[in-house]
Amino acid sequence: MKRGIILMNLGSPDSTEVKDVRRYLNEFLMDERVIDYPYLARLLLVKGIIVPFRAPKSAEAYKAVWTENGSPLIALTKELRERLQARSEDVVEIAMRYGNPTPKTAYDSLLKQIPDLKEVILMPLYPHYAMSSYETAVEHMKKIYRENKYSFQLTIVPPYYNNEDYITALTESIKPYLEDGFDKLLFSYHGVPERHIVKGDVTGNHCLKSEDCCRVTSRAHQYCYRHQCFTTTELVTSALRLPKEKYELSFQSRLGREKWLMPYTAQRLSELPREGVKKLLAVCPAFVSDCLETLEEIAIRGKEIFLHAGGERFTMIPCLNTHPLWVAAIAKWTSER
Repeated sequence: MKRGIILMNLGSPDSTEVKDVRRYLNEFLMDERVIDYPYLARLLLVKGIIVPFRAPKSAEAYKAVWTENGSPLIALTKELRERLQARSEDVVEIAMRYGNPTPKTAYDSLLKQIPDLKEVILMPLYPHYAMSSYETAVEHMKKIYRENKYSFQLTIVPPYYNNEDYITALTESIKPYLEDGFDKLLFSYHGVPERHIVKGDVTGNHCLKSEDCCRVTSRAHQYCYRHQCFTTTELVTSALRLPKEKYELSFQSRLGREKWLMPYTAQRLSELPREGVKKLLAVCPAFVSDCLETLEEIAIRGKEIFLHAGGERFTMIPCLNTHPLWVAAIAKWTSER
């Protein structure tokens, strides 16, 4: 075969040492699509304020979820590669947007294994389009591709937030957790600043202009993360036949004091017990691999917030990780490309 596949995920520090976490955070937060301030302002904010204070705390958080195989996100992405490789005739590699393995490492590994490589299928492990996730991953891979003047064709799998195969895999991964009884299912998506939504509005006059903008048909939805999160939630809850009072949506991982997409997950976790929600399920569909944001922020700290506020049972539903239907979906999409 003359094709290769690259699974691209967010990335992790090389270890839980503060120096490695600091290096990772600098690369991550200096990305102009993550913190989209002018370069000098971003440099001052990231290297002068955020990283010096955040690196030691993040190192402790990583220690809480680190495994014998290292970073859970890296380990799970490697396992996903192995499962996909078992189903595919194409050579499969992995790359991270930040940290290791780098895009060039993945490209060069494919070339070493397939000297007459004709095409690389890039599979971003981000279901929804956001400037700070899917877009930066794809643009970074394209940049490395151009800089190294590779001769093979680069083909990119588009966002799949409403794809039937993705929705089916996500729905089936949730179903077993509904059997024990629950008061509410919380869909917690990674948050982004509201300005990112407005900045990505290709119409210039739709996103966040009204309460129901995400439900009014617009070509802005192709790049609107908020709309796509709502759509995934609606499709999954419809497939699960959940009434509206049994689920809700929120956004996590807020950084800084500016306004991000609301409601905020941490705030809702502290409020839900007072509203009669004692048995809570949480799922994080913006992530397909369990990572710091799901295992530490939600499964550990989120659970503590909920129980401390009066909740009785908190269960975080794992990400798709290596679910058979998820592996089958990727195999189908990459073969169709």
